[in-house]
Amino acid sequence: MHEENIATGKAAVSLPDVLELIPIAHNSSAYTAAVALRHAILRAPLGLAFTAEQLAAEADAWHLGAFLDGRLVGCLLLKPLASGELQMRQVAVEQALQGQGIGRQLVSHAEAYARQHGYTTMRLHARENAVPFYQRLDYRLQGEPFMEIGISHWLMLKQL
Repeated sequence: MHEENIATGKAAVSLPDVLELIPIAHNSSAYTAAVALRHAILRAPLGLAFTAEQLAAEADAWHLGAFLDGRLVGCLLLKPLASGELQMRQVAVEQALQGQGIGRQLVSHAEAYARQHGYTTMRLHARENAVPFYQRLDYRLQGEPFMEIGISHWLMLKQL
């Protein structure tokens, strides 16, 4: 059954009760699928592509995938920073499933992982259109907007 999501205007898709949130190994087949999803959602609309150097620099990041019926539908990565901080990066959810709670579950799982590993602060660079999503999850704006990859972003922080 499909209903329209009032907030997004998209057809609502019934998701199973359990979304599988699974760590992804760098350079695995799941990682390749996550890069493709991130490219489609975050890079291609801006006319950008990942470089080999950018992908190699992700080797020390923790990658998380959201799977429905074995298919990757969302992902993010966490990059360790100095003194108890992690940077959440490249949060992407398949366009047809956005607004269904997948992103919220990914972020919640990432925050739990961060706490379990002794991190105290999560930071991210939010695109203008993503700021309300992160504010609903108790992230706070810091400073002024800045340009990154050719579009406006905000630094957002959350104490864990």
